[in-house]
Amino acid sequence: MPLAFGGFYVYSINMAVKDNSVNIGVRSAESRAPYHHGDLGAALIAAGMAALDSGTSVDDLSLRALARTVGVSATAVYRHFPDKGALLHALANAGLDRMNAMQRTAATAVGHEGPNAAFCASGGAYVRFALAHPQLFRLIWRTAPSADLLDASLENSHPGMVDLRQGIDAVLPADATPRERRIAALKSWSLVHGLATLALDKQVMLDDAMIDQVVAAAIAGQG
Repeated sequence: MPLAFGGFYVYSINMAVKDNSVNIGVRSAESRAPYHHGDLGAALIAAGMAALDSGTSVDDLSLRALARTVGVSATAVYRHFPDKGALLHALANAGLDRMNAMQRTAATAVGHEGPNAAFCASGGAYVRFALAHPQLFRLIWRTAPSADLLDASLENSHPGMVDLRQGIDAVLPADATPRERRIAALKSWSLVHGLATLALDKQVMLDDAMIDQVVAAAIAGQG
């Protein structure tokens, strides 16, 4: 099913956490067999993600170049994405899905240790995703809606934001007020987002141990 993000409907793709694979194959330029309905959109998103991960900047990303990568004409690309803005929103939504999948995997791996450990692991995964996919990470928030994402209803929120709010509910006392929960969610999000941004801007140097220690120290004060 397509997902709405930033006013656009885009293709939802299933990406493995540890690689760049998708559930379709990206064709070489020599292969000209027609795509089945829906495949081209996902292939273009996969190609766009790969381009960003290889160092292509968002500004330099080109629809025509992606068309060549997947072996179709520029005209075919515009049937799926009428302009570059539509493609960027699709990439951002797919990137957010991918980051959320990485966070959920990290949280599940330590879930037996309790909600605090799971929440910390999710926060650490947020930072690690940013460091592994800097262009995609910046694109996600560059194209995010200009709205308070913590105020959206759960039904209208991305699963990543739902997980954040539910994680806060799990680590705070049951009698915490809505305002206390909101403050805790904002504190946690600000911590991991700020840490990721500082590292991407080369203001701090982080290793895995430092990421885990900083996130754990912040989460320890939530309860």
